Amino acid sequence: MVADAVVVGAGPNGLTAAVELARAGLSVQIYEAADTVGGGARTEELTLPGFRHDPCSAVHPFGIGSPAFQALPLARHGLEWLHPDVPMAHPFPDGTAAVLARSVGETAASLGPRDAGTYRRLLAPYIGHWESIAADFFRPQWSGVPRDPYRFARFGLTGTPPLSLLALRFHDPKARGMLAGLAGHAITRLSQPFTGAMAMMFALAGHERGWPVARGGSQAISDALAGYLTELGGVIRTGVTVRKLDELPPARAYVFDTSPTALARIAALGDAYRRYRYGPSVFKIDYALDGPVPWTAPEARRAGTVHVGPTYTEIGDALSRAVTGRPPHTPFLITAQPGVADPSRAPEGKHVFWAYGHVPNGWHGDATDAVERQIERFAPGFRDLVLARAVTGPAGLAARNANYVGGDIGCGAFSGFQTVLRPRLAAIPYATSRPGVFLCSSATPPGPGVHGMSGHNAARAVLRHLRRTARR
Repeated sequence: MVADAVVVGAGPNGLTAAVELARAGLSVQIYEAADTVGGGARTEELTLPGFRHDPCSAVHPFGIGSPAFQALPLARHGLEWLHPDVPMAHPFPDGTAAVLARSVGETAASLGPRDAGTYRRLLAPYIGHWESIAADFFRPQWSGVPRDPYRFARFGLTGTPPLSLLALRFHDPKARGMLAGLAGHAITRLSQPFTGAMAMMFALAGHERGWPVARGGSQAISDALAGYLTELGGVIRTGVTVRKLDELPPARAYVFDTSPTALARIAALGDAYRRYRYGPSVFKIDYALDGPVPWTAPEARRAGTVHVGPTYTEIGDALSRAVTGRPPHTPFLITAQPGVADPSRAPEGKHVFWAYGHVPNGWHGDATDAVERQIERFAPGFRDLVLARAVTGPAGLAARNANYVGGDIGCGAFSGFQTVLRPRLAAIPYATSRPGVFLCSSATPPGPGVHGMSGHNAARAVLRHLRRTARR
């Protein structure tokens, strides 16, 4: 029997694509190489029994605000979002911190009197309009008329230039450092175009939807998608590695939640993605702690996410070193402390802690000491709380998830035209040169993050293809 669609890869995008196709009444089968679904959204006991860590994504500002996820009954399948008191804190050596709070006013106040008004004016046009902005931001940028043309154009004019230009609007280190940290999630130089938009979207998401964690860990997101897919009649097969397209059962369409490199190899596409570039990697450490992180800044103790690296200059240098192939010196760290919102992640009184700094693609060094020295700058005594650590460099990340080529957790460099024209210049970026074969991973628009929108967009392209094929 010929299936309507076969999906390869059960990460958030593959699962979302499968769900969207099944909702349209198609028969769907999904194949995953690992023993469990999840891809970049998993939860495992990496250190000690009872300590539940997220090997990759942990905090989900774009997940809770995803147009795809909001349209699905994921709560019915166990997904519950938990919010810390403070979405993100950005501490400084003097014991103070800038904060990304749910309130624009509270955030602005934390930046100091000279920059508070500038911050309010930057975000004010978009507050209360998350649904239309997210719909426009998470679609292929050339696919039709925006839902909110005015705000889309205004956002683009402000955010298309690099963060280095946007930061010139601000006077003091707190605002400039916080914005640099937000842009740092793109893992690219701060002089790269569209880094301003990245910082603004993360800030807006914090104000409009928050930066929550999933109760029990990121695996809950994947399990909810898988549960809904099963309810719709979809079939999930784990522990199956697909090496060639003809190993899969006959289907009207094939959808790949893989890297472009893997898709080209499996589907015999030759050098279709020869110009696709992978970006820097990260060096990640998961900690089991004997207590909460002893941040000097009180705001950081209440935050679900803490950016460690105070100044624009320091963050910019750390990112530039990773992009240009130099080893880390004073890393900029993105850290998460899920237990602030979800105490169930560790035994009573204990905590899990998640931190990564940026390193060159494929780097083989050990940044453990550099990471922990940086944390100790803002949380003296941190090392005394460490019960166990799980250290993962680029090679370990790539081994855990084949989509992370060279340890690139974004599945593609955020640079040049590739920033918006992923994975190549094409009217339908999800389609390939082989009819009926599609790509839905983070290598496609809108790019990295646990939001399912690459899968959602790819599924719509598949449905259009199948309708055209049926008419013929």
